[in-house]
Amino acid sequence: MIRMTDKVFTVNTDRGDLSLSNTPMHNNKTETRKYAVIVAGGSGIRAGGDMPKQFRPLLGRPMLWWSMKAFKAEDSETQLIIVLHPGFFDDWDMLFNELPENERFGHEIVCGGRTRAESVANGLLAIPDASDALVAVHDAARPLLSAELIRRGWQACAESAAGAVPAVDVTDSLRMTTPEGSVSVKRSDYVAVQTPQVFPLEKLKACYAAADVLDPIFTDDASITEHSGMETVLYKGEHGNIKVTNPQDFSIAELLIRQRQETRTE
Repeated sequence: MIRMTDKVFTVNTDRGDLSLSNTPMHNNKTETRKYAVIVAGGSGIRAGGDMPKQFRPLLGRPMLWWSMKAFKAEDSETQLIIVLHPGFFDDWDMLFNELPENERFGHEIVCGGRTRAESVANGLLAIPDASDALVAVHDAARPLLSAELIRRGWQACAESAAGAVPAVDVTDSLRMTTPEGSVSVKRSDYVAVQTPQVFPLEKLKACYAAADVLDPIFTDDASITEHSGMETVLYKGEHGNIKVTNPQDFSIAELLIRQRQETRTE
């Protein structure tokens, strides 16, 4: 149902360096605990280049870093879990330590899986159980999320106790393919969904535990939770929250970041 509303090993970087740890993160604050699982476990080959796209620079910083920055800008207490292919740990180690010290946001690294869903499941294992906690799952391929978008996600989830998914209107005309060819569909019946998708932590863990995380039908987290009967609410997404997939998307992303920076200085 959808309704609208306005033993994994990790790498602990809280001290600005990389050290292996298998101890889950804890937050002793009495307010709602917030975690962000940033999924960067893919190879990124469609984006071209000689390195995984999540590490390619956007205005001098790895693409992955921009998502980390956004979550910390919204709330410095949000705890970050980064899901990476184990073959890329050393690459991230090098890139992370090249950052200025004040830009090395504390985080844990978790091994990615064979599918996106398995990667998210691994990330969730790094978070201690907590009935009052919320978790946002975000794709590192969307580096332009804003702090305000993140704030709306936390609020929508907290108010509904359901899965909260950012959505934007579809601006393209749509067609549905059929065995005979294709037919037009009513554009207003559809929205385009984005990340971060936000959930009560315990509910999301239970849904992932009940799902076959290797099933390709699960393309995002809401598809996992709805499979278990959990409700989904939609909150306002951002058209600027683009997904960087193809080589030309990097130029578009850099242009949008520059525009945001210039707007803030005016």
